[in-house]
Amino acid sequence: MTRLTIVIVAFNAREDLDGALASLTMAPPSTPHEIVVVDNASTDGAPDVVRARFPGVRLIEAGANLGFARANNLAIRQSTGELVLLLNPDTIVPAGAIDQLVARLDAQPEVAAVGPRIVDANGRPELSWGPRVTPWSERRRKALVRRDRSGDPAAAAAIDRETRTARDVAWLTGACLLVRRADADAVGLLDERYFLYLEDVDFCDAIRARGRRIRFEPSAEVVHLRGRSGLASGGAAEREWHTSHLRYYRKHLPLWAPLLRVYQRLRVAG
Repeated sequence: MTRLTIVIVAFNAREDLDGALASLTMAPPSTPHEIVVVDNASTDGAPDVVRARFPGVRLIEAGANLGFARANNLAIRQSTGELVLLLNPDTIVPAGAIDQLVARLDAQPEVAAVGPRIVDANGRPELSWGPRVTPWSERRRKALVRRDRSGDPAAAAAIDRETRTARDVAWLTGACLLVRRADADAVGLLDERYFLYLEDVDFCDAIRARGRRIRFEPSAEVVHLRGRSGLASGGAAEREWHTSHLRYYRKHLPLWAPLLRVYQRLRVAG
């Protein structure tokens, strides 16, 4: 019996997808599971790689680029696992990481979703969780990440500290998010009005609104090769970010949405 469904949504991510599936199949979770790949009309031969190298993986060819939320929902609706793991194609999953997440979820029935500590290829952690989104929390986060990327050791140390302790959080990144199907179903799955970006934050908001908890669990660690693949790139990715950002504010922070729109226009004009 399959207890866990692992869902990977891919778009022109052939090499990364191959690495992610290799990590999952060479050291598979002991939890009974299935792996479902939704291919969003890739043109790089990614579906052929899945068929040729990973015959045990279920492939759903979407026929179009459905975006992150809609493609994940497609896989969730066509699977039956009691638990669902949303996983990016540009990840490498070390042995035991998924089982550790499952164990932490099993030990906390009041928790709806858990996520691991996420690091890049060099072992540097990323802020894969956050507090409730507000203009102030976003400003703090962006400033910290900017300082870290510029090589500020104090910022790097702060991010390392914040990703070492298990805690309840407002949201987890959809790059690696384990959720109970019952909780996902209760909120109507991911909001498909988001094509890319912030659908994971919105999803966690909906789960917490039902009184359920979201938990960051750094005892599990997953590698995220961020920026090497995606459902959009370049200017398209930036446009999708602005669209999703404004959509999120209109839904959750409507009083701030007009100011965000003005800010976005000024950025484009500048």
